[in-house]
Amino acid sequence: MSIGNIMRTGVSGMLAQGNKLSAVADNIANSDTVGYKRAEAEFSSMIPQHLTGKYVSGGVTTTIRRHVSEQGTLMNTTSITDLAVAGDGFFIVENAAGERFLTRAGNFVPDAQGYLVNAAGFYLLGFDITDGSDPNVTANGFAGLQRVRQSEQALEATPTTLGTLRFNLDADETVIAAADLPSANAATAQYSAKTSLVVHDNLGGEKLLDFYFSKTGANTWEVAVFDQEQAAAGGPFPYGSGPLATFTLQFDGTTGKLVSPASGTLSIPVPDGQTMTLDITGSTQYAAPFNVLDVDVNGNAATGYRLFKISEDGVMYGTFPNGEKRPTYRIPLATVRSPDNMKLLPGDVFTQTDTSGDVLVGFPREGNFGKIISGAKEQSTVDLASELTAMIEAQRAYTANSKSFMTGAELMDVAVNLKR
Repeated sequence: MSIGNIMRTGVSGMLAQGNKLSAVADNIANSDTVGYKRAEAEFSSMIPQHLTGKYVSGGVTTTIRRHVSEQGTLMNTTSITDLAVAGDGFFIVENAAGERFLTRAGNFVPDAQGYLVNAAGFYLLGFDITDGSDPNVTANGFAGLQRVRQSEQALEATPTTLGTLRFNLDADETVIAAADLPSANAATAQYSAKTSLVVHDNLGGEKLLDFYFSKTGANTWEVAVFDQEQAAAGGPFPYGSGPLATFTLQFDGTTGKLVSPASGTLSIPVPDGQTMTLDITGSTQYAAPFNVLDVDVNGNAATGYRLFKISEDGVMYGTFPNGEKRPTYRIPLATVRSPDNMKLLPGDVFTQTDTSGDVLVGFPREGNFGKIISGAKEQSTVDLASELTAMIEAQRAYTANSKSFMTGAELMDVAVNLKR
C-alpha cells in the first residue's frame, strides 16, 4: 500500500538524519581531541519501485565516512615528546596487550618506565638504533618494532678515546731552557701557556689532564701532558710521576700554521682508561695571546642519557651530561592506499580493512611519507561553525521527515475509518 510506503520512507529519512546528527554530535564532542578525524554522514537513495498506476517510494540510507586523510592544523607545544605528522603517514602504536594500530594522536608522554604513551594509553613504536646499526624495515609489516623509551634506566660509562683541541700559541713568547721545561718535571719548571681537559676513564670517572705549552726554539714548541692527580700540594711541579706524553710541535714561520706532527694528532694515554687520539689540526702560532679556540672530547660518566630531540626524519637523540649526543631510536610511519577506508577503533586508532589496502611502512621524509614535527600536536579536523550549521540542517530535515510520517499516519487513519 502506497500510504504505508510514505510512512516507511519518512522513517528512513528520520533515521538518516538521526545518523547525521550522531556524527555531528561526535564531531563536536571531539573538537579538541588530538588527531581526531571528523566523521560525515553521506546519503544515498534507495531505489523506488515504478509500478503501473502507483509510485512506491524507496527512501534513503546513510554511510559514515571518516576524513582520515585530511590534515589537521599543527599546534606548537613546549614538550619534545608531543609529535605530529606534517603530510602523509601515521604513527605505529600498540596497546597493553601488544596489538598494533595506526594513529595520528601524537600527544606522547613518558610513563613510569620511560616508555612514550599517548593520552589513550597506546605506546609509540620505533626501531632501537643505540648500537649504531641501520634498522631493518619490513615494508608491509611491523617486524622489529619496539616501544620507544625516552630514557634508559641502566647506567653506561664510556671511556674517552677521541678529542679535539684547537689553539693559538703566542709567537712572541721567549724560549725556555731545556732544564726548565715541564717535561723535566722539576720544581723550577717554566711554561708559556697551560690548559686542562676533562676526560673519562674506563669506569666513567673524571680525569683532569694538564697541558703545558713551552716554546723551545724558533717556531718550535713542546707539549707536556700530566695527570693532575699527581700534582704537588703547593705545585703543580714537581708531579708525583713524569708526563703521560710529550710532543714537539712545529709551525710554519711565514703562515703560522701547524706543520708537525703531519697527522695533526697526539696520542695520549688516559690514566685507568684508553688512549685518546687528540686532533689539533688547525692550531696556529700567531703574534697573539694564547687562546683555546675549540675543544671537544667523547666519553661520559656512568649515567643514563636523556631525550635531547626528535628530528623530522624520525631519529630520536639522547644526550649525556657531558653534552655528547647519540641516536637512540628511529620512529617510522605507516600508511595504506585508502586511509579513509580504515576502521576506527576506540582511542582514535585505526586498523586496515579489505577496502583500505595493506599497510606500508617507511621512514619520515622518504617516499610519500611526511615529516615528524617535535613539540607539536595535530588538532582535530572539526570545524565547529560547519558542524553547528550541519546540526541545524539535520534538525530541520528530521522535522520535515517526521511530517511525512505524520501525514501518512493521518491518511492511514482515514482509510481505516472508511468502513465505520
